[in-house]
Amino acid sequence: MSPPLLFVDDDRAFSSLAAAALQREGYAVTLARSLHEARAALARLTPALVVLDRRLPDGDGLTFLPELKAQAPGAAVVMVTAYGDIASAVDAVRAGAADYVAKPVELADLVLRVRRALDTGRLKERLAAAEAELSGKRRLIPPASAAMQRVLAALERIAASPRSAVLLLGETGAGKEMLARHLHALSFPTEGAPFVHVNCAALPDQTVESELFGHEKGAFTDARTTRRGLVEVAHGGTLFLDEVGELPLGLQAKLLTFLDSGRFRRLGGTQEHSSGARIVAATNRDLPALMARGEFREDLWFRLSVFRIDIPPLRERHEDILPLAEGMLLDLRRELGRKEATLGPRARARLAAYAFPGNVRELHNIIERALVMEAGPELELELLHGGGAAPSVSAPAPAPADPDAFLLSGPPRALEDVERLYTRWALERLGGRRMEAAKVLGLSYPTFLKRLGEGG
Repeated sequence: MSPPLLFVDDDRAFSSLAAAALQREGYAVTLARSLHEARAALARLTPALVVLDRRLPDGDGLTFLPELKAQAPGAAVVMVTAYGDIASAVDAVRAGAADYVAKPVELADLVLRVRRALDTGRLKERLAAAEAELSGKRRLIPPASAAMQRVLAALERIAASPRSAVLLLGETGAGKEMLARHLHALSFPTEGAPFVHVNCAALPDQTVESELFGHEKGAFTDARTTRRGLVEVAHGGTLFLDEVGELPLGLQAKLLTFLDSGRFRRLGGTQEHSSGARIVAATNRDLPALMARGEFREDLWFRLSVFRIDIPPLRERHEDILPLAEGMLLDLRRELGRKEATLGPRARARLAAYAFPGNVRELHNIIERALVMEAGPELELELLHGGGAAPSVSAPAPAPADPDAFLLSGPPRALEDVERLYTRWALERLGGRRMEAAKVLGLSYPTFLKRLGEGG
């Protein structure tokens, strides 16, 4: 669909030529010769962009600009000003215009500026969507178990101290990231506070310091420009260090310095910088055992665990299984376009009997796979068929009778979907042990995360 443009200019020759040039670029152009016609056009269409002349028969375009932004807040505006009238151009940009062009206008320049303003608008939309995703506003399904209710109550109290570090401990897939996002939302209720998720296990050893703390130009061979690290990006919000036990010892010392003072130096730099990011760390590893082997600093352990939250595995809170499954089903139905799908009696019985070695993440994968592979309105979770005697956490699930059924049942699917589903299936079969699953599949760990839909 062509982006709708409103072109407001009383110069008939110029506006007709400009409209023809923009239409050749694929834009749907509506012409207005005055502010009165512009208001009438805005009453019947929502433009993606407005080209607005400064001098019009019935008023000043610059004066009209706030009214325009109020009526079409999502529209980018390119202001047309008289040659050399830089003051008007500056005022227009301050009032909300995306760009300006001076008369006499070169049509090629006008088309370029329109395209650039629209591209910038689309980028802002994508960033807004990403910020909504990263801002910690995800829906948290209220737990039914007393254990998880205590966890949420503790997070509500911790939120009052937004600078203190928090350590989330729990098995793979237990919901550490979701709880970190929930804590972020409680700590920073206003819009705009960043939530930056870092998977420490996926950071290459040679760039991990640069990724976290940034680097100065020339700090190493490929450092052609100065770059902010994720610690700086997270200023005023939350830096979530997932798999913190995987950080190299050298970086652990630098992280400890930052936790103590809120200050750091970029790689290759001498100037100190500061960040007000709250550090939330998470791991499924036994940090005391790592400390005993000299692989994790004891002082960092104490500094990170100012507030320590132990997240119980899903098998120890059976009351949460069905509410979580229902909530996930509701979200995934919207995402996958399945308007009508419910959990049938067999599905509920199978969920109640299963031990969930992969915890909440595995439950999500089971519901997603059922929505994709089971066509009926009532899901039965055939994946868990025969799972009444649920496999133990240490033992892999029994192989299905037909090893090809996973791929061959249902309609043909895109290869990317099959790879993602198979990767998740392999992870579940290996009890949620990610490094082992990546090794079995012959994938590097970053590639493995991308297959799961978690990589960058």
